[in-house]
Amino acid sequence: MSVTPVEKKQTPAALRARKGGTPIVSLTAYTASQARILDPHCDLLLVGDSLGMVVYGLDSTLPVTMEMMIAHGAAVVRGAAKACVIVDMPFGAYQESPAQAFQNAARILAETGCSGVKLEGGAVMAETIRFLATRGIPVLAHVGLQPQSVHALGGFHAQGRTEADAARVIADGQAVAEAGAFAIVVEGTAEPVARKLTELVAVPTIGIGASAACDGQILVIDDILGTFTGFKPRFVKRYAELSGAISAAAAAFADDVRARRFPGPEHIYGAAPAEKRKPGEKAAG
Repeated sequence: MSVTPVEKKQTPAALRARKGGTPIVSLTAYTASQARILDPHCDLLLVGDSLGMVVYGLDSTLPVTMEMMIAHGAAVVRGAAKACVIVDMPFGAYQESPAQAFQNAARILAETGCSGVKLEGGAVMAETIRFLATRGIPVLAHVGLQPQSVHALGGFHAQGRTEADAARVIADGQAVAEAGAFAIVVEGTAEPVARKLTELVAVPTIGIGASAACDGQILVIDDILGTFTGFKPRFVKRYAELSGAISAAAAAFADDVRARRFPGPEHIYGAAPAEKRKPGEKAAG
């Protein structure tokens, strides 16, 4: 299937202007090599705190640190030429106060070169989003299922299934949009609720387990490639099953090494040539 590549550098302002237009294509990325491969096809690359589970093998995103996000964020920025790169703010880096959020967001932008930050939370984070946005820091909001609040939510459960919960998700989305977020990730939310929120807010919604009516979609890169062997959410579509191919390649390498078939003559360097001497000249010593 052919893909129309992104032709120009995407910015938060350009993505905001895509409301109701061509859907925004977004994937997570954690390394420069991933970014270089994904960049021609994506409008937005998110350096998600999901790296805690995908890259570091943690049980949740909660232990992820600022240092982790900055290191991976800088790597993705170095690998991306066209996509807008947004970096997640880790748990504990912004919840205390708007001032704390600004200090850490400013550090992320300065040390990575990314175009903005993402933070989780609805109405409760509206003041913080407004504080950042009015001070020149683009914010991608995140409502619905919020992995950093998984304990408070009682687990990874879809949001908006009751009338009261649906009203809360809608209110959260409206609050962050009015506060100045340039777009909103809507995760793990009942389809009718995500659809209604998309209709109500003036900024793009980017769905993940939400609705096809959202203004864009995002998935974790390891999920679509089949390289993350942990839990597979209902909303994930596998576009490849690379874990088997990687395992087969490693097994073939192991077999070659044990059988001394690798390295072959074509993979090694020859001996250094002897120093040339004049005819009849003896070697020193």
